[in-house]
Amino acid sequence: MPYFLALIMLSMGLTLSLEDFSRVLRIPKSILLGVGLQYTIMPGMGYALALAFNLPIDFVIGLVLVACCPGGTASNVVCFIAKTHVALSVSLTTCSTLLAVLLTPFLTTWWVESISLELTGLKVDVDTLGLLLKTLKVVILPVLIGVFLNHFFHRAVKRVEAYTPFIAVLSIVFIVDFILAAKKSAILDIGASLIYAVILLHLAGFILGYVLSRLLLFPERDAQTVSIEVGMQNSGLATELARSNFPTYGLATVPGAISALTHCILGSIAAGLCRWRNTSAKR
Repeated sequence: MPYFLALIMLSMGLTLSLEDFSRVLRIPKSILLGVGLQYTIMPGMGYALALAFNLPIDFVIGLVLVACCPGGTASNVVCFIAKTHVALSVSLTTCSTLLAVLLTPFLTTWWVESISLELTGLKVDVDTLGLLLKTLKVVILPVLIGVFLNHFFHRAVKRVEAYTPFIAVLSIVFIVDFILAAKKSAILDIGASLIYAVILLHLAGFILGYVLSRLLLFPERDAQTVSIEVGMQNSGLATELARSNFPTYGLATVPGAISALTHCILGSIAAGLCRWRNTSAKR
């Protein structure tokens, strides 16, 4: 499974150029605020929902991992379909992904330990360094390799670039299918609480991402972009980190699998609404 996640991140890296990184310097305010919302709204909502639904500790770990992960690569495709600010979307995904090597492990440690104390009175010990190294291995290195290949072998990469979204989608489908098949009986036994929690987490990301962006005076299309970025998480990373770093909590992978399905459905709805609004505004 880690190889499929690395393949997804390599596919993302192949679509990036050095120009994408220099673009960040030209819109620092939008990037800073967008990434800030990404790493505050979702972890905060993950914490609140885990407590509100009184989830078992396995699901708490999985839900918090989803909430503390960077934006998913599918958000760039959704922003393209929605006719929002694609360049901002790519920049936000890139920055949140690069920052994930530090923020995801430390935020996960903070929130998991806090919630486990509140729910059970016992603290779940989190291997922060292990999370950091795993994130570096399966996210940052494949992305950097992709950027390197795109820069030095651009013509060859250009021939396969059109297929990278398809490869990424197939990899995500495999990861989700693997988890759902392995944990089918557990998913049927848990009832609706985890599913509701995951749906509300992503809904909150989409809605609060948009509302807070508008309050911060983002232009309409930029606010839509931030909404999609915040609402769509890298669920594959959450699933892999749960599998490799929390082996004694076997069901911690389930929230990530449910999240992958959920944010794709909600992202498609958001794309349709934004596209309709942006198309109507031009008339």
